[in-house]
Amino acid sequence: MSVKKITLALFILFGASFSAIAQFSIGGYQNAVITTAVPFLTIAPDARSGGMGDAGAAITADANSVYWNVGKLAFVNKDYGAAISYTPWLRKLVNDMSLAQLSGYTKIRKNEAIGITFTYFKLGEIQFTDQTGAKLQTYRPNEFSVGAVYSRKMTNKWSVGLGLKYIRSDLAGNVTIPGSNTVAKPASTAAADIGVYHLNDKLTLAGRPAQFSFGGTIQNIGGKVTYTDNDQREFIPTNLKLGVAGTIEADQFSKIVLTVDINKLMVPSTPQRDSTGAIVKGKDPKTTGVLAGMLGSFGDAPGGFKEELQEISFSPAAEYWYNDLFAVRAGYHYENANKGNRKFVTLGLGLRYNVFGLDFAYLIPVAQSNPLAETLRFTLHFDFEKKKASSAPTIEEE
Repeated sequence: MSVKKITLALFILFGASFSAIAQFSIGGYQNAVITTAVPFLTIAPDARSGGMGDAGAAITADANSVYWNVGKLAFVNKDYGAAISYTPWLRKLVNDMSLAQLSGYTKIRKNEAIGITFTYFKLGEIQFTDQTGAKLQTYRPNEFSVGAVYSRKMTNKWSVGLGLKYIRSDLAGNVTIPGSNTVAKPASTAAADIGVYHLNDKLTLAGRPAQFSFGGTIQNIGGKVTYTDNDQREFIPTNLKLGVAGTIEADQFSKIVLTVDINKLMVPSTPQRDSTGAIVKGKDPKTTGVLAGMLGSFGDAPGGFKEELQEISFSPAAEYWYNDLFAVRAGYHYENANKGNRKFVTLGLGLRYNVFGLDFAYLIPVAQSNPLAETLRFTLHFDFEKKKASSAPTIEEE
């Protein structure tokens, strides 16, 4: 077992995220990147959005809408379908971690759809040792979430959705941490997603057909979790995501999509502490409730409004389609240097033929020696139409 993997195992064991905790100064005090439990919930699972800088709140609906925005699932064009995605993870550090997702949907009526999703995060194998370095046991940690989604059109232009999921994170099994009486155990909780989506596909721009869409969602609204047998509970990554997208048909065969997503974690900012560890400004995440943490997340940063703005990340992207068969994608993900410093460019390709589709994405970090470098994503789509005897009534126009 390599030193890198042992370090990584200890890191996740105590509930930290995979982002390095960067120290920085705001207004004369030291602060840290916001960390949460189960950070795998924030990893983009599919290759279409993965090729667009991790933007997906407002682009056209497909099976992966169950992850990006449950509100837009009602706008899927086909009657039922599925998608399978696979991402080898942190391959610059280890070779046996991966993220896989299976998602599917069906239209139960013309204006309603339901979906399911299963995400599995494999963390490879870790070796536990005692304080002398003697080997104790090996373990294969894993995390997963399983959920269901309901989405409905309220008008021909607006839809809403609700998703419920169960989350389980097993990082160490049931093991006593060496040098203490603390027992590590799997963490689990339930969470919800809510989303809204707007699509106007009757526009024109420069005399060409165009459309505009907006998506908004709050993801992972759920209880705090603990990995030990004490009262140390951690927030899960409740996240606000807003996105807009515009599409124009450049000619008979070509169309261009421009989109941007912004994200804001709805959990408490890291508080300011004095030399003794006492909090002098901000909220204590250990004692803050879920609802209070969500509502207070827009004004609790010790560095004030400037720091709140730094907690917002954004993802502009573009997509080109030729004859609805072949797509080329590019995007950029920006996160402030004081809040994690994840900055990377993404490239992607897409193919669609009859009921099948294939997407591929490649990540290029801005900084050198980034563990996310050369991340690949793959997604396989299946979309089908039902044979209908008669069409269902439509919702009246606004």
